[in-house]
Amino acid sequence: MTSVRNVSEKSVSSVNTASESLSQTVPQEASTNLFKRLRGGFLLVLGYLLSPLCWWNDLLFNLPIAYFFGYLCSLISPNLLIPCSIIGYWLSNVVGILLMQFGSKDIFQKDSQERNLKKELLSGLVSSTVYTIVIILLIQFKVLETPALFSIANR
Repeated sequence: MTSVRNVSEKSVSSVNTASESLSQTVPQEASTNLFKRLRGGFLLVLGYLLSPLCWWNDLLFNLPIAYFFGYLCSLISPNLLIPCSIIGYWLSNVVGILLMQFGSKDIFQKDSQERNLKKELLSGLVSSTVYTIVIILLIQFKVLETPALFSIANR
């Protein structure tokens, strides 16, 4: 009878220990999961605002960022303002797509896998570059029209 009591006390003790450790890890895991989803949501929204998918973002976000980047480059040489502004605009769009990619992985990916930052950056750069080339080709083949903001030919 004593050995049965010892075994049952040990099993109750091990169950209590397991339940205590489980109760400590579950809230910590839940808070980590919540933080990961909030961070992902923030990155997704910020990325959307910077990406070319948002139609009204250029005036408020991308063009000021591009101009600031061009201005910083123009401190080196005044001839770099326009080319670096174009590069800054493209980079702000690429960063937007990358932020959307990172944020969506935080939100929608269930299991925590190790991230390969180099691979993710490369895939984001390739997808952004392909997107840019497609838009340029659509404009060149007159599938998309650009507004004639600075055209004097209509006078």
